[in-house]
Amino acid sequence: MTDSCLATKPTLNITQQRQQIRRQMRAKRQQLSAEQQQQAAENICRQALALIAQYDAETVALYLAFNGEISTALLIEKLWQAGKTVCLPRLHPFTAGHLLFFRYDRHSLLQPNQFAIPEPELDLTRLVTKNELEIIFTPLVAFDRQGNRLGMGGGFYDRTLQHLQQRNVIAVGLAHQCQQVNQLPIEHWDVPLSQILVG
Repeated sequence: MTDSCLATKPTLNITQQRQQIRRQMRAKRQQLSAEQQQQAAENICRQALALIAQYDAETVALYLAFNGEISTALLIEKLWQAGKTVCLPRLHPFTAGHLLFFRYDRHSLLQPNQFAIPEPELDLTRLVTKNELEIIFTPLVAFDRQGNRLGMGGGFYDRTLQHLQQRNVIAVGLAHQCQQVNQLPIEHWDVPLSQILVG
């Protein structure tokens, strides 16, 4: 038998592994039915409200669902009804790769960013400082049992969470069960989450 017959498929490096997981998980997410998405959103809403009550949090950062992410619309509505301050992220206009958070209510104006994701307009009167944030709920592409999170690859949340960790902000991922893997390939800049709620 020749050496060529014994050749095996090259092992993927960490970057390739992460990209492969992203493709697989996004495909799984897209396959979920509208009913499954709705059920997941309701399950997440119940869990998130209980967590917010547990910490008696008043200022909560969320996201608007994009590309199959769990919808936060119901949770946002419940938080408004409870008188909580809801914030949404916006790409930092001056510091590349970072996020700012702005108060979001029924009258807030949204505009698509460079990734076509709706974000609040740049109104500094509605800016929420890192010291004001208590809980931040993040989207994710994949997660593991150790609380590791894999995002879309831009590093926006990782950079933001690094700063928020110093202020004891609770970082919570929201995910579908199908997004869980046994162990994610981790890079040194990855920031683990305090908790992950699964819909």
